[in-house]
Amino acid sequence: MCSLLRPPTFSRFVSVRLKSVAASQSLPAKRDRDLSNPSSPDFLTFEDPQAFKVKSFWELIRALGVFRLCSFPVLVNNCSKFVAGETEGEIADSMQKMSSLGLQPMLAVPIEEDLGESTGERRYEDNLVAMLECVHMSHSKGWSKNPMMQLKITALVSPELCAKLTSLLKTEQYDLNVLVRAMEGEEVMFPGLTQSENTHLLLGLQRLNRIGEASVDKVRVLVDAEYTYMNPALSLITAAMMKKFNQQSAWIWNTYQCYLKESRNLLLDAIQTATNQSFCLGVKLVRGAYMDKERKLAEKEGRTDPIHESWERTNDSYNGCLEIMLRLVSEKPERYMMIVATHNEESVRRAVTRMEELGLDRDADAVCFGQLLGMCDHVSLTLAQHGFLVYKSVPYGSVEDTLPYLVRRAQENRTVLQGIRKERDLLRLELRRRLKEKITGTA
Repeated sequence: MCSLLRPPTFSRFVSVRLKSVAASQSLPAKRDRDLSNPSSPDFLTFEDPQAFKVKSFWELIRALGVFRLCSFPVLVNNCSKFVAGETEGEIADSMQKMSSLGLQPMLAVPIEEDLGESTGERRYEDNLVAMLECVHMSHSKGWSKNPMMQLKITALVSPELCAKLTSLLKTEQYDLNVLVRAMEGEEVMFPGLTQSENTHLLLGLQRLNRIGEASVDKVRVLVDAEYTYMNPALSLITAAMMKKFNQQSAWIWNTYQCYLKESRNLLLDAIQTATNQSFCLGVKLVRGAYMDKERKLAEKEGRTDPIHESWERTNDSYNGCLEIMLRLVSEKPERYMMIVATHNEESVRRAVTRMEELGLDRDADAVCFGQLLGMCDHVSLTLAQHGFLVYKSVPYGSVEDTLPYLVRRAQENRTVLQGIRKERDLLRLELRRRLKEKITGTA
């Protein structure tokens, strides 16, 4: 059995260089910005309803209907009573349509578990089959020139074990090299775990290893963050995958939730680990989606609220992390990659402006943008029309698997859904323009 104590050089610290990167807020532009160019960031106002000109009349009606339904909290809170699904053919049609609009589909197998929901080893093996099929579909169907997919580790490793491992990480430090060997089948005894827990973790690591082996050089796998009581374990496992599969490029990515007070330190620690361990780092930057539950749980347990006190501080956190990553990407695009995964227009404009100033190409895959399918299409389509790489997260699968996931996403984001008035208004303007054109015969 191998010891999992991490070498002293892995102690928590942030390099002077990274501190200076985080603190600095300006850099001389590599090229002048052409303000007369309609593709300049200054023209990304996201105010033009004709961003929706690529949508059919029926798609405009449907989108407005969805926004209307999402404005009723009682419907969102009880939507588990409704069942809907799509056939494989319908999924393919949707993906082709998305590609024709200049958008990149990012498939997501919507399987996850929370505490008390563990389903057993056989179910995790079934989930592995579904995720390997997702890798195959993402790569073989030609829907994207740079395929990506999303992964939730709790579909393959029980949340109870992830929570326990997170607790152990407060006193134990783990060597990524040993974790990699465990992924490859070596018998390792993890301190603090029972024999059955240890066996389950080894099986979970081997499942993740199979996904990594199937996706490397083909599909970039973006690992989702989940709740704070399991995130440290998820990040440790993801770092082990990065250690093995990210030697030449970032094929495994981790997610950083900027509504957390510790988000910048977590990102800087990840950068330092990637530097020390000589692997490439892929970052999915989000604000976060578990705020209500995190705050209620912290209050119940008498802990400090892990979420920033205000929207403004969350914005500052997101923008700070964005600046750090964009600078690193501009310096070493072969070692660092990121997706600006946000529905916030100000963050998108900031990212585009900094990309221009840092000389980052719009269509290179080192920096891309991401939004959920059916949300903020006016942002997604505008970015795509200006030559940026834009991914839409597309959950798919059986009704049994997708419904709990979609219910959770809807409940977590109901306040956001109620506030998306701008996109609704732009949809209405485009619909009126179409109707006027049909009635009068003029545009």
